[in-house]
Amino acid sequence: MCEKYFELCVYPSAKPALFSDFLLEFTDAVEESGGRLIVRSCEPLDIVEFGVKEYAKKLGIETKTTISQKTNEDWVKKYQESVQPVEVGIFYIRPSWKEPKKGFTDIVINPALAFGSGHHESTYGCLLMLQRYTDIGSRMLDVGTGSGILAIAASKLGAIADVCDTDAQALNAAEENFSKNGVKYKNAWIGSANEAKGYANGIKYNIITANIIADILLAIKNDLINALNEEGILILSGILDKYVGQIREHYAALSLIDEFRENEWHTLVYKR
Repeated sequence: MCEKYFELCVYPSAKPALFSDFLLEFTDAVEESGGRLIVRSCEPLDIVEFGVKEYAKKLGIETKTTISQKTNEDWVKKYQESVQPVEVGIFYIRPSWKEPKKGFTDIVINPALAFGSGHHESTYGCLLMLQRYTDIGSRMLDVGTGSGILAIAASKLGAIADVCDTDAQALNAAEENFSKNGVKYKNAWIGSANEAKGYANGIKYNIITANIIADILLAIKNDLINALNEEGILILSGILDKYVGQIREHYAALSLIDEFRENEWHTLVYKR
C-alpha cells in the first residue's frame, strides 16, 4: 500500500450519476459523499481530472474539481464502510464485508471495475423486471454482463443463464461473483448476442437482458431480437431520457409490455 495517495474530488452541479459512471471507466471505485464524488489512487489523477472537465463541457454541466495528495489512512477501508447494501424486491445486494439480511434472497457483489452493484438506476430496474418475468427453467442470456449481477439474480430465480461481455475482465469478475453466490452459468463468452452459444445450437432464449448504453442497444437490435424465442422477453436498460424515443422507434417490431423509470434512466421490457 502506498504511503501517499492522490484524491480527486468532483462537484457536479447536476446529474452526478453520469459522472460516477464516467469515473468508473478509469478507476476502481467512486465514493459519493455530501454532493461530491471522490476518487483515490496511488497514481496521479491529472488525466482523469482533465477527462472529467471535458466530459462536463460536453454535457453543459458546471463542474468543479480539486486534486490533493494525502497520507494514506487506509482509504480502501473507508470506502468499504461507505458502501451500503441495497434492497430490490426480494433481493438484498451487499458487498462481502456486510452481513446478509433475514427474509431476503442474498446477492453478494463487491463494487469494482465491472459495472453493476444494484445501486445504479438501470441495474435496479433490470432486477425488478427479472423478478416479474423470470420463470423457473427459463433460458436466460445476459448481454454485457459486467459484474454478472443480473444473471446471478436470474439464476437465483430458477433460470439457466448464459453470459457474455466484450470485456474479458468483466467475465472474470462475473465468474468470481457467480462462485461467491453459489450459482453457476451454463455458457460464457467474450462477445455479444450474435455469438450466443445456445442460439448457435438451435436454442433461443426465453429472456434476454441488455443493460448497456443506448448506442449499443441500437447497434445490436437485430442480434437481440434474433436470439429471442417466439414468446421471449427482452429487458433493455441503461437508457437515458434523451435516447428513449430512439429505442422505442427501433424496437417497434416488438410489443412494449412494461417500463421502469427512475431519475433520467429507463428500463424497457419487450415481448415478441
